[in-house]
Amino acid sequence: MAEKIEDLNLPNAVVARIVKDCLPGGINVSKESRTAIAKAASVFVLYITSAANMIAMKNNKKTISGSDVINAMHDTEFVDFIEPLEEALENFKKFQKEKKDATAKRKQLIMMLKENAEQGSTENGTEKEVMEIDEDDD
Repeated sequence: MAEKIEDLNLPNAVVARIVKDCLPGGINVSKESRTAIAKAASVFVLYITSAANMIAMKNNKKTISGSDVINAMHDTEFVDFIEPLEEALENFKKFQKEKKDATAKRKQLIMMLKENAEQGSTENGTEKEVMEIDEDDD
């Protein structure tokens, strides 16, 4: 648990970057405004987390899931955020699956290349092939 109330705040640098990315170029935001936005965002996150935790506890779960957060958004009447949140969650799941699949593929290929090397049938460029695989995954 947080020792100080400030420990619960979102990092100002992250909030400032998000604010900057959301606004058109040439628009400046005062330090006071960035601080207010950061505090408001922190309160919002804590509020939704609390609501999602209550939903998880009602369902006898100890872990908050994405569906708990979506249900919390509905319960707290932030319904305008549900669709973008569902899209972001789906994109996150897709990205994680692609990342996992790429890692598994890379491990499988490296093991295959090592087996070939151990059998004495190494081909020229084996190290180069492994490096190319690593570059493709990035």
